[in-house]
Amino acid sequence: MKKYEHLLYSAIGLIALALILVAGNFLLARVPARVDLTDGKLYTLSDGTKKVLRNLPAPVKVKLYISQGESVPVPLRSFAQRVEDLVREFKSVAGSSLIVERYNPRPDSEEEDAAQLDGIEPQQLATGEQFYLGASVTQLDRKQTIASISPQRERLLEYDLVRAISRVGTTERAKIGLMAGLPVLGEKFNPFTRQSSEPWVLANELKSQFEVKEVPMSAKEVDKDVNVLLLIHPRDLQPEQEYALDQFVLRGGKLIVFVDPYAYFDQQPQMPGVPPMPSSSNLPTLFKAWGIEFDPNKVLSDVVFGSGGGARYTPTVLSLNRTAFSRDDVVTGSIETLLYAFGGAFNVKPVDGLKATELLRSSPNSMLVDNANATKSGDEATRSFKPNGKAMPLAVRLTGRFKTAFPEGLKGDKDKPVPNTPALRESASDNSVILVADVDMLADGAAVDIQEIFGRKIVVPSNGNLAFALGMVEQFSSGNDLISLRSRTSSFRPLTVVRELEAEAQKQYFGKIQALEDELQKTNAKLQELQKAQGAAGKGGQLMSSEQQAELERFRKRVAETRLELKEVRKNLRQDAESLVFFTKIVNIALMPLLVALFGLGVALIRRRRTAA
Repeated sequence: MKKYEHLLYSAIGLIALALILVAGNFLLARVPARVDLTDGKLYTLSDGTKKVLRNLPAPVKVKLYISQGESVPVPLRSFAQRVEDLVREFKSVAGSSLIVERYNPRPDSEEEDAAQLDGIEPQQLATGEQFYLGASVTQLDRKQTIASISPQRERLLEYDLVRAISRVGTTERAKIGLMAGLPVLGEKFNPFTRQSSEPWVLANELKSQFEVKEVPMSAKEVDKDVNVLLLIHPRDLQPEQEYALDQFVLRGGKLIVFVDPYAYFDQQPQMPGVPPMPSSSNLPTLFKAWGIEFDPNKVLSDVVFGSGGGARYTPTVLSLNRTAFSRDDVVTGSIETLLYAFGGAFNVKPVDGLKATELLRSSPNSMLVDNANATKSGDEATRSFKPNGKAMPLAVRLTGRFKTAFPEGLKGDKDKPVPNTPALRESASDNSVILVADVDMLADGAAVDIQEIFGRKIVVPSNGNLAFALGMVEQFSSGNDLISLRSRTSSFRPLTVVRELEAEAQKQYFGKIQALEDELQKTNAKLQELQKAQGAAGKGGQLMSSEQQAELERFRKRVAETRLELKEVRKNLRQDAESLVFFTKIVNIALMPLLVALFGLGVALIRRRRTAA
């Protein structure tokens, strides 16, 4: 009996432990408290989402169409489960005001017919089978459809769903104002070009989604029925118009501003015989009051995001990728590329009461250059390049309580106050303003490719420029609750340290180029001094002396050494990146099992020693 006594006690202990775990799990499941311990709060809803769900005027039905089966890849099944979990969180907040129905659209089934009637688009799997993952949101006779829920938009999943729920509760299209110093809405006749122009693609897209009201650049007041104002290139804006914008923001209006130090698509004529020059725009009074510095005579040059190659490499025409965007904001969360041509940058020091959030930023290898050097390319553009060493904001969101930029009111001639003008001094509640330091990104030439096929114009977006602008307008027009929504953390966590290593190596790379350029200038100056020292050598002055030959040979040797150093920098970069990836894989895959195994061995050794004792 004693021989099997320890086995008996072990079996009873395991059974007792199992019963305790089951009972504990049963009791904890009855506790209403919920704790989200995930990094980035994957399962925590934003405050704006909770407000929308708790204030639903009538029940809203959400139909989830999710295909099931062994043929569905595991990553896609996991993502579909996360979608379903998020909708359950919605239900837990909204209660009976949200009705959730789940369907499995099997091939040739009634569920598949229902999915197609609701506008759900099938996705093609590698096996050739179709997979459905979409949602239909209805309230009474109004319906919003998310035709295809993609893992690439996981960060915006909460925003997409709650936006659809919010939209079905609205019967009218939102009204926005458009105030532009460029012919965004088109013009019948331009006295300078003596031509008419069609509306920009941006204008057509805005009209398809919103009710657009034109606000003239000379307006002294923004109409009360306009709650969102898109201001594009406010060149030559007078104090009266800045005052109107100031009062618009203070009464709760949402303002989106695009300014530019070098508007390439707005060539303004100068004096006769002088070629036209790009114009610039600014809001000096408002920017100063908000703590924003913007130089309308400086263009951003960035050697990391510069476009082109060789002699056509232009560091002032930027091809921004996702490393330049805020991934935590719903406006930029899904943008992949932006063309940012001849734009500027902000220096943000928000005043008390305002909070600044960067939406776009440059790389640390950037600097501001004079407008006169904006179009330089190749070696000419990088010869005197000296990076600031820090990223600069290109687009920024200001949030908080705004105070007037005209504390003494609007003044007219001889600095006398203008009578009968409104005088709001501070916003009654928190408000938001978005500032972007580039206008050219909105023009058709930078945002879209227009093709003509069989007499019909086909517009194809060439980047995310229009999506960026439309996203800001859409968010502001959706109300304060949706503005507060954050972008959700993705379950995919990329290695950002590798990018930092690459940026550091790139900084060294351009430092080597600058050193080489300096060496070249010094050598040329030395050669000129040697030639002058020869005096009037006549035609023989073209022959190189022994000193000149030695100097040239030294320079050639320095060039070769610099090239070897550059190769060594790239080699070290590759080695560091490969080592980092290898070490990260070991930590992510092997560290936890190794720790568990070591813990188990330790427990076994302790028990063995106790038994031996």
